[in-house]
Amino acid sequence: MVTSTNIPSGYNTPIPSTILTPDRVETRIGRLEFSDGFPSGETARKVFDHLDFLRAVEVFLQCVPAASMEGLRTGFASVGCDSAQTMVIADRLLDSNPLFLTGNTDTVYAIAMLDLGRDGPTVVQIPPGCGPGTVNDAWFRFVTDMGAPGPDRGAGGDYLLVPPGYKGEIPDGYHVAHSTSYTNLLALRGFLVDGKTDAATQMFETGVKIYPLSAADERPEMTFISISGAAVNTIHANDQTFYAEVADVIRREPIEMIDPETRGLLASIGIHKDHPFNPDERMLATLTDAAAVGNATARAICFQTRDPRAYYYPDRSWKTGFVGGDYRWLDGDGRSGRNMDARTLFFYQATLNTPAMALEMVGVGSQYAISERDATGAFLQGGSSYQLTLPPGIPAKDFWSLIAYDPQTRSELQTGQPLPSRSSVNNRNELTYNDDGSIDLLFGPEPPSEHRGNWIQTVAGKSWYAILRLYGPLKPWFDKTWIPNDIERR
Repeated sequence: MVTSTNIPSGYNTPIPSTILTPDRVETRIGRLEFSDGFPSGETARKVFDHLDFLRAVEVFLQCVPAASMEGLRTGFASVGCDSAQTMVIADRLLDSNPLFLTGNTDTVYAIAMLDLGRDGPTVVQIPPGCGPGTVNDAWFRFVTDMGAPGPDRGAGGDYLLVPPGYKGEIPDGYHVAHSTSYTNLLALRGFLVDGKTDAATQMFETGVKIYPLSAADERPEMTFISISGAAVNTIHANDQTFYAEVADVIRREPIEMIDPETRGLLASIGIHKDHPFNPDERMLATLTDAAAVGNATARAICFQTRDPRAYYYPDRSWKTGFVGGDYRWLDGDGRSGRNMDARTLFFYQATLNTPAMALEMVGVGSQYAISERDATGAFLQGGSSYQLTLPPGIPAKDFWSLIAYDPQTRSELQTGQPLPSRSSVNNRNELTYNDDGSIDLLFGPEPPSEHRGNWIQTVAGKSWYAILRLYGPLKPWFDKTWIPNDIERR
């Protein structure tokens, strides 16, 4: 029965209380005030500031891949890698001087930044014997693999990378890949031979050719610039300049590279393809705060993850970089949508996106396990000594490695050792194995009294974390019959 007592003043019928707004509401951003549903001027100001902040934090988290690619582009350009015919090469391996997200110390990198907007369709010739190679677009999305996991299957071949919107003829004889962006990262890796880089370096310097399809008859000469030992930064900003990096990407790339929702999110904080990015004083303060919160959020996702699927084993601290097992971070075959936190966990600390890193490919590609904690759950500290025992039968057809990283830079830990790592290929003559085939890797600021060849140096007062890599991972890794121990304090 309807009575006058449940009809609010000013209405003719009962009105559910759930749809009404009180005159005062206490929230996490303070008191919000209304006059019969009309927000006060102060409330409107407060919620709009908060909306700008929320969107700016979301831009930080969603756009880490784009900013990371921009960091690589500008970093390599700073050492002269500013054309498709110029490659940077770690001809003496990637040591800890270059700031490079979780790079490895045990393969020879050869990297080029391609500009398909400038050069049009671009030919990449790779020689036989290339290790895993990958091309990613300006948003770090997968374009194609090359080398062993690619369509040439390690036999070498000619690839043609086609820019977005290209309407011209595509000739036969190429492995063709279409990119959604103009900027593309090409990263090739070569393996050591007898513990040396010479063969891989020669393979790249004599066998890799990159040129515009339009210049096939007069191919420019290749140039290789060593980044071994170079002090160069390739990592995106973690402060408000992050947004300027993203704005540069949006201005340079075709508008169709990202979906309308992402374009709208960016435009809501002033990042627009057709307009300069010029935040006013209020917005700059908001972006400064949002970058700090976005950075903290990314670090929490990486190093304090709340997703139990990130862990390989229920009783170990080792984690995967590909939560959900999909290189696109699509949960449940896509029915759960894109796992945004899983994507952030990967790209905040790593580069190169390829199915070969996420799929079960026995004997092919590579697999990774990450740990920033000891067996008690405490973060790893550089002033303490630790031991990691890898059980016998390490399931790697090609080789294994363990590298120490700096949680600040997510790059190799800078110590007295240029290569803060141990591997079965690079250190094979130094490593001491136990009688049962297991190996004890040792960590600490000072060398141990024995088995010094198993030692990775750390720095007192500096935290660190570890990544175990298996190249050519074997079945015991995938079926979890081989399980690495946790890192233990000595």
